[in-house]
Amino acid sequence: MSAAQTQKESGESGWSCMETLGISQKELVLAEALQMEYDALSRHKQDKGDPENTQAGILVAADQSSSKTLPAPKTQVPSSIERPRPCPSRPIPSPPGGSLLRGLSGSDSSLNLLQPGGSQLPRLSPPRPAPPQGSYGKEPLYILESPEGRKDHEYPDSGYGHSLGPGSGSVPKGPPPFLPNDTPPAIPPRQPIITPSSSSENPFLSSRGSTMPRDVNLFTPEVDLPKLTVGESLNYDNLNDSLSRLNGDWQVPRSRRAPGDQSGKPVARSKTLPPQVPPRTYVPVPKSNKNQRRVSADPVSLGSRMNGFGYELFQVSEDRDEEVAAFCHMLDVLRTAYPCSERCKNAGFVWSPLVSSEELLQNLGVGVKVTVISDHFREPLTFTCDGSSTVDLLIYQTLCYAQDDLDHIDVEDYLLKVCGQAEYLNNAQTLAGLEYIQQCLKFEWDIRLFLTKRSSVSRELARTEEDDEVASTMNHSILLQERPIKQTVTREALSLLLDTFHNEAESFLLSEQAELPLHVERLVQSVKALCSSLAAVETPEVTSALNQLPACPCRLQPKVLKDASVLAVRENRDKVVEKLTAAILDLVELYCSTFNANFHTTPQSNRLTAPIQEAGLVNSVLSFSIYAAHRIPITWATSYEGFFLSCSLMHGAVELCAPQHTSKQAVSKYLFHLVYWDQRVCFPVQINQLPRESQLTVTLYASPLPPPGGAEEKGKQRRGMEALGWVTMPLFNFRHVLTCGRKLLGLWPSTPGSGNARSSSPNFSQPDSVILQVDFPTSSFEVRFSTPAPAQFCPKYDFSRLDTVSQIQLQDVLRKKSLFWLTPEDKRLVWEKRAFCQAESGALPLVLASAPRWEWACLPDIYALLRQWACLSHQDALGLLHGSFPDQELRRTAVQWMDSISDPELLDFLPQLVQALKYECYLDSSLVRFLLRRAIGDIRIAHYLFWLLKDALQDSQFSGRYQHLLAALLCCVGRGLREEFDRQAWLVTVLAKVAQKVRDANPSNRQTVLREGLDEVKQFFTVNSNCRLPLNPAMLVKAINIQSCSFFNSNAVPLKLSFLNLDPHGDNINVIFKSGDDLRQDMLTLQIIRIMNKIWIQEGLDMRMVIFRCFSTGRGRGMVEMIPQAETLRKIQVEHGVTGSFKDRPLADWLQKYNPTEEQYEKAVENFIYSCAGCCVATYILGICDRHNDNIMLKTSGHMFHIDFGKFLGHAQMFGNIKRDRAPFVFTSDMAYVINGGDKPSSRFHDFVDLCCEAYNLIRKHAHLFLNLLGLMLSCGIPELSDLEDLKYVYDALRPHESESDATMYFTRLIESSLGSVATKLNFFIHNLAQMKFASSEELAVLSFAPRVHTVKTDGLIRNLYVCKHIRTYSPSKGYAFVVKVERESQQGAALVQRTFEEFQELHSKLRLIFPSTKLPSFPSRFVIGRLRGEAMADRRKDELNGYVWHLVHAAPDVAQCDLIYTFFHPLQRDERPGTVVNTLQNKPAAELSMQTWTPVVGTVAGEVKLSISYKNDKLFIMVMHIRGLHPLQDGTDPDPYVKLYLLPDPQKTGKRKTKAARRTCNPTYNEMLVYDRIPRGDLEQRVIHLRVLGDGPFWENTQLGETFIPLKKLVPGQHWVDWHQLGAAGAESAR
Repeated sequence: MSAAQTQKESGESGWSCMETLGISQKELVLAEALQMEYDALSRHKQDKGDPENTQAGILVAADQSSSKTLPAPKTQVPSSIERPRPCPSRPIPSPPGGSLLRGLSGSDSSLNLLQPGGSQLPRLSPPRPAPPQGSYGKEPLYILESPEGRKDHEYPDSGYGHSLGPGSGSVPKGPPPFLPNDTPPAIPPRQPIITPSSSSENPFLSSRGSTMPRDVNLFTPEVDLPKLTVGESLNYDNLNDSLSRLNGDWQVPRSRRAPGDQSGKPVARSKTLPPQVPPRTYVPVPKSNKNQRRVSADPVSLGSRMNGFGYELFQVSEDRDEEVAAFCHMLDVLRTAYPCSERCKNAGFVWSPLVSSEELLQNLGVGVKVTVISDHFREPLTFTCDGSSTVDLLIYQTLCYAQDDLDHIDVEDYLLKVCGQAEYLNNAQTLAGLEYIQQCLKFEWDIRLFLTKRSSVSRELARTEEDDEVASTMNHSILLQERPIKQTVTREALSLLLDTFHNEAESFLLSEQAELPLHVERLVQSVKALCSSLAAVETPEVTSALNQLPACPCRLQPKVLKDASVLAVRENRDKVVEKLTAAILDLVELYCSTFNANFHTTPQSNRLTAPIQEAGLVNSVLSFSIYAAHRIPITWATSYEGFFLSCSLMHGAVELCAPQHTSKQAVSKYLFHLVYWDQRVCFPVQINQLPRESQLTVTLYASPLPPPGGAEEKGKQRRGMEALGWVTMPLFNFRHVLTCGRKLLGLWPSTPGSGNARSSSPNFSQPDSVILQVDFPTSSFEVRFSTPAPAQFCPKYDFSRLDTVSQIQLQDVLRKKSLFWLTPEDKRLVWEKRAFCQAESGALPLVLASAPRWEWACLPDIYALLRQWACLSHQDALGLLHGSFPDQELRRTAVQWMDSISDPELLDFLPQLVQALKYECYLDSSLVRFLLRRAIGDIRIAHYLFWLLKDALQDSQFSGRYQHLLAALLCCVGRGLREEFDRQAWLVTVLAKVAQKVRDANPSNRQTVLREGLDEVKQFFTVNSNCRLPLNPAMLVKAINIQSCSFFNSNAVPLKLSFLNLDPHGDNINVIFKSGDDLRQDMLTLQIIRIMNKIWIQEGLDMRMVIFRCFSTGRGRGMVEMIPQAETLRKIQVEHGVTGSFKDRPLADWLQKYNPTEEQYEKAVENFIYSCAGCCVATYILGICDRHNDNIMLKTSGHMFHIDFGKFLGHAQMFGNIKRDRAPFVFTSDMAYVINGGDKPSSRFHDFVDLCCEAYNLIRKHAHLFLNLLGLMLSCGIPELSDLEDLKYVYDALRPHESESDATMYFTRLIESSLGSVATKLNFFIHNLAQMKFASSEELAVLSFAPRVHTVKTDGLIRNLYVCKHIRTYSPSKGYAFVVKVERESQQGAALVQRTFEEFQELHSKLRLIFPSTKLPSFPSRFVIGRLRGEAMADRRKDELNGYVWHLVHAAPDVAQCDLIYTFFHPLQRDERPGTVVNTLQNKPAAELSMQTWTPVVGTVAGEVKLSISYKNDKLFIMVMHIRGLHPLQDGTDPDPYVKLYLLPDPQKTGKRKTKAARRTCNPTYNEMLVYDRIPRGDLEQRVIHLRVLGDGPFWENTQLGETFIPLKKLVPGQHWVDWHQLGAAGAESAR
């Protein structure tokens, strides 16, 4: 094959599809034609021998001298040439056409080694050093992938050379085809970068063992010589657009190939595109070691000659950003402190979490039954241990049974693992201190452990020595992010544009007078192309230089040269070019310092360090100049007018002075659209008055233009100012040096709901962001802010030394518990009295929030106060991490106080700490170091921190910071954990795609779509042997059980997934995967409820809460843990029909069905009372709404819990204009029925109310903690938690300013309000109707009292049924049950079952749902006409039921043998003892609950009353809480009791107080406070309370139900006396 044919085929294959990038052949040919003219001009200039041609030049990246050698004849070069550094002095042969290549390549002579026509001259690529054996080169691919990033990712059958099309496989094990260490090249290479046969030789790819960073310049493309055609006029605008597409809008993912893209094939290009612009160097930049300086800008051009202007572009290393370099150095130091050899911090597996010390103490004496399984013995061993026993003791006991010789056995060589979980027990821990043991005791689960040798435990997640040796880098994360937009122009593309300008400048200098307008136009076009690539910024120097040129079509500004004849003089043209060149060089310098470019104009080492001046000594005011806003959208020019800037100085959330405004200007058109101000802004604040964390916030405002119309109409419709964008920047950088010089600041768009935290970084992540040009004053020295030392003296006084008025005022302010609601008067008072507040340690956030100034001169006093203050608790220290406290020293102290926090408690607060990172001024901070340290030492913390950081990447303002922090985490945890995170992210991506397909599918086809989608999950596990679930790193799964997977019929269509457990001793792991729902709100709600539960347990009150895991794995998707053996209230209620929500018995009957014995049912009711009380308190405080009966679940053990927290903080679900959630919380009559044991209030209800009030008051004591937790989440982007009004809801619900007694009365009224609300039941009923379309007949045809379904096959054919008698029942309600004799073919004798008439009626109604009425016998009427009552009615119904069951058993086979009938007549546990009471709620109460159903003593006692009595400040407080055991009235009805009090002696008859009347109850609850004023303390012992209980009757005829006299001798002032007091019967003599 000829060389021409080879060249043609290579060109066609390499350039065939560039149109897919949106670049036309017309645009691409412009560069070719233009370059040909450049070459022609250059040859012309050389032929003329113009001596002035050396005076004009431009910024280039390498030597230009050798590129101007004459074309040489073709020479054959060996196929492999090792050339570590090209030598510019040696002439290199060049084929014809080399001049063209030279022009395209700029001025780097080494680039001419890339000869056109691949067959003529082989590539010359440097040898790449062999990678170290075993080192790590492959990085995870899915860690930072967006939801769309893996849309068509497939599984591999072979290597990278094969297609990754649909169904082809998974992520290969080898290195990715193109993961550069830096930004990708401007134009991709023509020829395949890698093929399956030569991948190992390609210099691009570091093998799996390579630790060297991938370099963007390590490719040597084959360059084809295209056929040049020049037929169109040149247009630099189109050329610039083409270059920007090639350079800035590169859409090919950096860590994934696009669907269908084949590895190694050239990316589509136009056939007419000029040859590839090769890189400026071919030698890889060596990776910096840990101890080397991070900032590297050494020139990498190997042999260079300064061009006419004496500048060149230097490539810089990955850590070119000085702050990032310092951050990487910090990571090196941090990682050195935790070497992989320390097993205590590098276990390599997950430890079982621990509980707090308070929880541990409560269970030390509890007996623990443990079953140990092991491969060392056949049968499991069961031990009963004390909770205080340690794990190593349990191991030793086990080994005693399994081993004969214990002399050579070390207990430390063994570990106990939780069966079914990939977590291990720490040998030094006590059993009661383990969270797993606590959960098993709580829910009465079997404790099953697996004994294994420590040496056999996999340590795949441990860090290795290779991990420790690799230098810290940001590449682990940032380069794996699929950025949709490339941010910077590449060095190669900029060099091409600079060469273009250089050539145009030369042409302009050499042009004749007649050709001058054409060359001016071309010169301006080249400048415009340069500026466009440099962020479309036109600096004033560029504008001034262009003003020296005459007007041209592309620039028609009035400030241009009027007399073009001036340019006829060569010296004038030289001055213009010189000025223009200097302006462009300054613009490039500005661009390099602003954007993350991979090049720089000068080496970093050449930049001198200026002398330092202390900021506290600088008296000059802060000022700067605002030149213009660049990149103004054209739509703004037609939609707005009067653009102006508002500049504010902020410290945290406080403005340091009044905002300063610029003048109003319109949009101008220079080279681009911009708003021009050129105005100086001066703040009335001196430099020494600026806090170190001061930030400048600039907001762009404009007035919207009115719509077209008359002048009068325009005036009416004119609106106010509209904020278009903003930017915030710190005035002191991370080295605490005051900013200076020219800055480019990208504006963030002003969008509603953008959060209250504002990024301190400019917006360069969006390609069209408006850029503001600001010039700060420069000086010969650096103004640095040094941290002053604390003052030597800080006053401290006792609180009691304050006067009484000040004490009351100060206590009222401190009782607010949160800094968000401090008024200016409050702050003034607190700061003035700060020396008296130190006894209240939790008051420090309020005191510091009241500090009026944080300037340098004020910091010593603040730091002295901070040093003297007692150490805060972890909960209080959280409040100092809010954005209101930006001071670094303060935040460092807060982190130091949190350093002793345990790992489980840290996990509780981890979401808030991740959000607090937004309030850090700089990338490196004490909080960052704290989180990384803890993540290095604990895999569980690293796991959750990874997913929290990954989710936070979705926040566009802070994505840059979180990218670096995520990269730091991945750098610290090592290769094993990085690969594990990649597997998890991959699995989540696959599941998200499956969930979306199921959601989009037709409802009838969803199950089929789910099965097909799960095949992809199945294929995932063929590539990966196992994977941990994001919910919990201890959930290690190996496959998906497709047959057990399904979906839920809700709006989001969540998937119910069942994974196979890797542990053979564990059950399948079931989770819910949601796609389309933002689970961050659910995650936050469950976190707060979990913390509430821990507070209750630490206070000795176990509310039996069900806490399940929920984790957001990205915006709109996440996982939720499934709770086994639980049903929604809707499913329970509809067992009694669609109107079951209006009935009282469904919950009690359902619990009785699964807890048939008295002991089981009592335990279930006990669990229900506690968990229901906890749910009422938690849902009220958090304002959880949208509470229908599908969002509340009940376990068979009686535990109630809520799910689906899509509405909270009082954002109620609306039905039109009506709030669906009208009750304070969900507490309905069927719940009260379970608690009371019937439809009448009992003493158990008193205990329930007391539980609620006690739990409520315990949470109120920690109001500051919950306000801090929610306050730190205000910036997370949750729509319903976005401002202080949302936080105010929780503040009002906690009522921190009220006393416990007031809070108890308040919550009692809430219980009464919720119980009496009809709206809740109506809401349930409406939801039942709405869900009927999703319910199948099988779901409805279930008997409420039968725990499981029975069939004719399981029980045997029924031969005969006979209702033989009826018996009297008393519980759960009085009535009769009918004993049915059941005879079966397979049984000898008959079985007796007892069923009530209502249960027969339920059977008939369920049969009617399945069979037509014609197949069923008629059912006896529920209503009896006549005077039949009691036993007579039961006799009549017995006969009627006999006829009904006879017809049932003799009906058609499909009816007589249906599952419903066999389930109905299957013996229950209650049938084993016919006639006994099985639902006795009033026997055997739980001792720990003290829920005795009070039985009155026969004689004169008429009940008991519970009072809470206290005395304080000459006031007697009497809270009437409950009364139990009142006698019914004479007619048998319950009374309407109320309490009347007299304080004796009472000669003035002023001591009467009374409560409200309760309705129809013998066990009323009041919780009302009755107060007596002006009671001297000395008279207290002589006073007696006379309490009477009266029944409220008609016509003021009140009946006395009981009374008692209570002497106050026992009352201790300042304490609460809570006790039950017996009531004497009416007319009886009561003891005094």
